[in-house]
Amino acid sequence: MAITITPLSERFGAEISGVDISKPLDEATQQEIREAQDKWGVTVWRKTGLDDAAHVAFSRIFGEVELAPRHPGKPSRMPEPELFDASNLDIEGNITDNASIRLGAAGNRLWHSDSSFMDIRAAQALLLCHEAPPHGGPTWFADTRSAYDDLPQEMKDKLEGLEATHSYFWSRRRAGYPYTEEEVDAKPHATHPVVHTHASGRKAIFVGAHTRDIVGMDREEGRKLIDDLIAWCTQDKYTLAVHYKPGDMTIWDNLCTLHRGGEYDDTEYRRDMRRTTVRAAGQQEVARDHYTTMFSAAGDTPFSPSEETRKRVLETL
Repeated sequence: MAITITPLSERFGAEISGVDISKPLDEATQQEIREAQDKWGVTVWRKTGLDDAAHVAFSRIFGEVELAPRHPGKPSRMPEPELFDASNLDIEGNITDNASIRLGAAGNRLWHSDSSFMDIRAAQALLLCHEAPPHGGPTWFADTRSAYDDLPQEMKDKLEGLEATHSYFWSRRRAGYPYTEEEVDAKPHATHPVVHTHASGRKAIFVGAHTRDIVGMDREEGRKLIDDLIAWCTQDKYTLAVHYKPGDMTIWDNLCTLHRGGEYDDTEYRRDMRRTTVRAAGQQEVARDHYTTMFSAAGDTPFSPSEETRKRVLETL
């Protein structure tokens, strides 16, 4: 079954149609979809007809689908264990008024690569819209391969061999969550190359809001470099926005894109988005619940804050 690919720009992003992904696909079609994803980095699918189970099933054509973290004392709305809840809704399906969760979620509006704070990196992410604000509640995407291609050679040489540390709790601090530097120091980090070679054979920049420090570099100098690279990757010529209606889905490759949630009034409009995450190929074997393990080890989080942290959150608002 041939698919139809409509590019959204010369080098980045495409809308795909002509195939019913709510049903099982033959291997040739699956391969065609994977090749399109590798080439374009972001693909957009309209009126997919996917329910939660079909969403997870389709995700498996890209590889191992991760289990979403489950936080002690916080039941999930999600009917499938692989679904990450990317909504502004509480367990009853109402717009959440939990200040800690809302402030923690503000980090999603910073340019980032999902799960870069984990030792095992995420490749494809598949975000399905179940309910959207009237204006579509967009997601913005940035092309970190073209951004690398266009770097001056002097900067490419500077980045060669550099590594950076990544922390979920650092991005939340950047978004306003009241962690101190010392608290972030005590929480889990991961280390990854600043530039890596993508499955397409092209090099990509791998930094974002979770990126905290450059290994071996003065902290202030390293953070300036990180901020400069994010700013370079998110120039208008490298970015595009996708707006949603229920049933629409985006797939993006976290190893060659940055993304962020677009602005909308999360106290007035419902936005029910559900995401699956596919583990990067060739990554070492770890327990499938390694996200839950990481957040449990971190203790105090925006999902399960201590009473002291809860008070600090309220003081920041």
